[in-house]
Amino acid sequence: MYNGKLVSVVFATYRERDSIKQVIEGFFASGFVDEIIVVNNNAEVGTVEEIQKTKAKMVYELRQGYGYAFQKGIEEAKGDYIVLCEPDGTYTGRDLERFLVYAQGGFEAVLGSRTGQNTPLSGADMGLARKFANVFEAKTMEILFNTNALTDIGCTFKLFTKEAVRKITPFWRTRNSLFATELVLLTISNKTLNFIEIPVTFKKRIGTSVFVSTLSKQAKWAIKIYFFILGFWLRWILFGNKINPENLKEENKIV
Repeated sequence: MYNGKLVSVVFATYRERDSIKQVIEGFFASGFVDEIIVVNNNAEVGTVEEIQKTKAKMVYELRQGYGYAFQKGIEEAKGDYIVLCEPDGTYTGRDLERFLVYAQGGFEAVLGSRTGQNTPLSGADMGLARKFANVFEAKTMEILFNTNALTDIGCTFKLFTKEAVRKITPFWRTRNSLFATELVLLTISNKTLNFIEIPVTFKKRIGTSVFVSTLSKQAKWAIKIYFFILGFWLRWILFGNKINPENLKEENKIV
């Protein structure tokens, strides 16, 4: 709990067997977390046993996908503050209080940024090419949506108030790993939602990422994200600079 507010943390797991127990314990050790929801998204063998060694609550999402998993976890979370993160060892629970301070200060969404580190290329899971792509795409979004400063579009570590969740959940559409970027887009395109981006610690991942393990995969993923951003922006412009249920119905007629 943080100043009378319940704090929920949501993790999605697929290939984090070797890191998940340590990460869960690290977030509980912060002293602020009331519940941790771990969404088992067809996780590798042995993951269940590691989760059961902790106080975290595990739920299942059989539909494969980053978006499916986190959407399930958000639905299950009971906190006034809902924190999203990954249990792969790249993030630390020691950064949690920083998010909570900004949320307590009136921000409905606090977005983490991995590109503002003091030592961004010294052992972290963020090489020069990946950092450049994230910053370039973030600045594109900043310009297109005339919004607050952005430096990262794919950081999972985010905090949303219950009210912010209420504002954006009717409009999410993405079920795969683009959901991380979609959450940023839904946040910045909703002009009634007060948000800020803050730097987070980003360490080397335990295990191998499916999407960015090689330079060629990073390039393909960056291109896919860039076109996703442009597509979202075009819909936002086409339907009156806002995303709402009626606009989505109209869009579905067009597509």
